[in-house]
Amino acid sequence: MIDIKLAPDLLSAIRPTTLIESSKLNERLGLNLTIAAETFQHTGSFKFRAAYNLAASVPQSEILTASSGNFGQALAYACRLLGKKCTVVMPESSAAVKIEAVRGFGATVDLIDTEKIGRNERVTQLAQQMPGAYHASAYDDDLVIAGNSTLGEELASGDFDAVVVPVGGGGLVSGIILGLKQSPKPPDIYAAEPLLANDATRSFQVGSLIRNETEPQTIADGARTISLGIRNWPIIRSGVKNFIEVPEQQIAEAVRLYYDDANLKCEPTGALSLGAVLIAPDDFRYKKVCLVVSGGNVDANLYKQLLG
Repeated sequence: MIDIKLAPDLLSAIRPTTLIESSKLNERLGLNLTIAAETFQHTGSFKFRAAYNLAASVPQSEILTASSGNFGQALAYACRLLGKKCTVVMPESSAAVKIEAVRGFGATVDLIDTEKIGRNERVTQLAQQMPGAYHASAYDDDLVIAGNSTLGEELASGDFDAVVVPVGGGGLVSGIILGLKQSPKPPDIYAAEPLLANDATRSFQVGSLIRNETEPQTIADGARTISLGIRNWPIIRSGVKNFIEVPEQQIAEAVRLYYDDANLKCEPTGALSLGAVLIAPDDFRYKKVCLVVSGGNVDANLYKQLLG
């Protein structure tokens, strides 16, 4: 278990999550759902919690990371606030809005073709050229997990029976697990993962880490990870009640439902939690359920396609 080390000014730097209860959505599904929307967090996703905690806590003046977009944006913005340099390795397939946002916050973007070189491999190459930089993982870092625990602490006061969390590399769900330990009666944690990127589900089923052979091309681009992090795996293994695999069709349907029934713009990765409920509604009947929406940074053209 990691020590939760928070930067002294973190809680004043982040925005509290926005809780939304949509009677229209609840009536449609016959469930008691509360949405915890991180779409209004700085840079549009929960990643700012982790990025600011890391950037404010490490002594290095330059930080190197790999990201499909949300962590890159958050780290770029945090580094700008703190007067530090930032370099982000990003797949060419990342949403254009995310690439431009990272650049807009003043970071250097290194675009790669993931069919030719992996993110971590490229980061290793750059690290040799930047020996003084801190190499930040978007999910496999104690400071990242600790920063994300602040969301769990907020949800601990909600008296929920179950919390459903999107999973890519596992930094969010592991942080929420730790933060929810503040609750007198911690809720059950369900992890929602794309069926096309189900390394975490398979790992959970066998009890040891399993990696995807290649970067999975799910529409939930924030979950296009090769494996869970080594640091967050023990927390997830002991803290998650169950994993739910969400097919692409249900991810897209969840994006549309958030738009139609909750007036909420949500990126596909953020829609995983609702997608999991669509797949397994009986798991959540007669329970007070919190659906974590991890972010709202979606490419305009993709969003248009998903809304149909």
